[in-house]
Amino acid sequence: MTEKFGLSVALATPFEISGEIAVDTMITQAKQSLAAGCSSVTLFGTTGEGSSIGTQERERILGAFLDAGIEPRKIVMGVLVDAAEDAAAQAGYALSRGVRNILLAPPSYFKNVSDDGLFKWFSAVFVILGDKARDIIVYNIPSVTMVPLTVSLIGRLRTAFPTVVTGVKDSSGDWPFTEALLKAHGDLIILIGDERHLAKGVRLGGQGAISGMANFLPAEVKLMAEEGRDDARVEDFVAELLKYPVTPAVKVMVARQTSDDVWLAVRPPLISISGEGQERLALAFDSLFRSKAA
Repeated sequence: MTEKFGLSVALATPFEISGEIAVDTMITQAKQSLAAGCSSVTLFGTTGEGSSIGTQERERILGAFLDAGIEPRKIVMGVLVDAAEDAAAQAGYALSRGVRNILLAPPSYFKNVSDDGLFKWFSAVFVILGDKARDIIVYNIPSVTMVPLTVSLIGRLRTAFPTVVTGVKDSSGDWPFTEALLKAHGDLIILIGDERHLAKGVRLGGQGAISGMANFLPAEVKLMAEEGRDDARVEDFVAELLKYPVTPAVKVMVARQTSDDVWLAVRPPLISISGEGQERLALAFDSLFRSKAA
C-alpha cells in the first residue's frame, strides 16, 4: 500500500534586515519541523511568500537545504507564477533535484478565466516539462488567486495527465467543495489546506495537509492530518489568525515560539503585523493552549 502523504509544514520564510532570506534560520526551522513529526517541508508556498521569491533565490535555497542534509524526498516546492514557461522552469529545476512534489498554483493575473483556459495553461506547463513532469499537486486557493479550480477541471487534468497530476491541495475553505472533491477524486492525494476542515476531511479519505499552523503546532496538526483527530483549539486559533493577513500572522507565532524576531519580517507587498496585533494573537493562543504554554 502506498504511504499516505501525511503532514507537510508550509514553511515560513525568514528575512534578514537586508531583505535577504535568512537561510540558516530557515533550515533550522525545517529540521525542527521534520524532527517534530512532519513528513516533509513545503518551500515557497503561500505561507512561504513564494510569489515574492525569485527563481535564482529558489535554486540557491533548495541547494542549501540539500547541502544541509535534508533529503530531497522530504521537500515539496511551491510554484506560484503566471507564465507557463516560468512555471515549467521552476518546477523542472526542483524536480531535477529530486523533490517529492511540486505544489502548482494556477496563473492568477487574469481573472474570470474558463476551465478550458486553465486546462490549456496546465497542459502547456506539463508539455514544456516533458519527461521531468511528475508528482504535481495542483493548488486551489481562490481566496488568494481569485482563480478557483473546479472538480471537473481537476478531473480533466487527472484524465489527461494520469502520471503527472497526483494530488490537490484544497485551501478553498469551502467545506461543500472539499467534500465533493473527496467524493469525486479518491484516486488523488487530497490535502486539506484549511485546518478547520482537516480532521473531518481526513476521515473522508484526505491524505493529510500542507499546513502553515504546523510551523508552531506540529504535534497537534499531525494528529489531525494523519489520524483525523478533531482539535477545537487549533480550529479556534485559525479563526483568530484569519482576523489578520495570514502569512504575517503565522510568522508572529513562529517568532514567539523561537524567541527570534527575524521571523516578523515579510517581503513587500506584505506588511508586518503591529505590536498590538502581535499581543492579541499571543493572548488568543495562550487562552486556547494554556496548559501547553504552562
